[in-house]
Amino acid sequence: MGMDGSDTWLRRRAESSSADDVVRGSQDDIALRAATDADMDFLRDVFSSTRRQEFMSAGMPLEQAETLLASQFSIQHDYYRRHYPHGRFDIIMRGERNVGRLYHDWNGDVVQLIDIALLPAYRGEGIGTRLMRAIVAEVARKHRPMQLFVEFNNPVRTLYRRLGFVPTGENGIYELMHRRAMPFDDEGARASVRGLNHHFQ
Repeated sequence: MGMDGSDTWLRRRAESSSADDVVRGSQDDIALRAATDADMDFLRDVFSSTRRQEFMSAGMPLEQAETLLASQFSIQHDYYRRHYPHGRFDIIMRGERNVGRLYHDWNGDVVQLIDIALLPAYRGEGIGTRLMRAIVAEVARKHRPMQLFVEFNNPVRTLYRRLGFVPTGENGIYELMHRRAMPFDDEGARASVRGLNHHFQ
């Protein structure tokens, strides 16, 4: 859900995680771990999985599309690292598999959700919803406001509204949504994501 056209990423190498890095659990457990340089291929594949159909629908040959997607991934990655020097760049885990990414920044006055994305095989299973509920619960507990950008045509906007976000602006095809500092009446939301709490200490 980035302003520069990200809105998601993540694929292959789901089995490549080091046992020392993984927050372990059952296949239904959701957890986070910090992304490392060893995850770059995984992150690039995720990014490509979210944009590939767009390029193919325009009639672009697959090889050309993959080359362009790799270039756009590098540009986006550099942009995020440069503009969010204190951001947290996490891999979303389901059990011991890499299934997505979560980029977020808690350093400023407003908690910024930079990007959240899942591999196609793991979308529609409630993982993103569980993770968003957990994050919003933690933001509310800390009495912080939160904001994010999302494409106007992305149906996830309905979830964000349910979580207390309201539209406050726009940037091209992206809508800025803001959640003011207020309670989140959702008992147990933080506990629904294994290993999440240590990211907010």
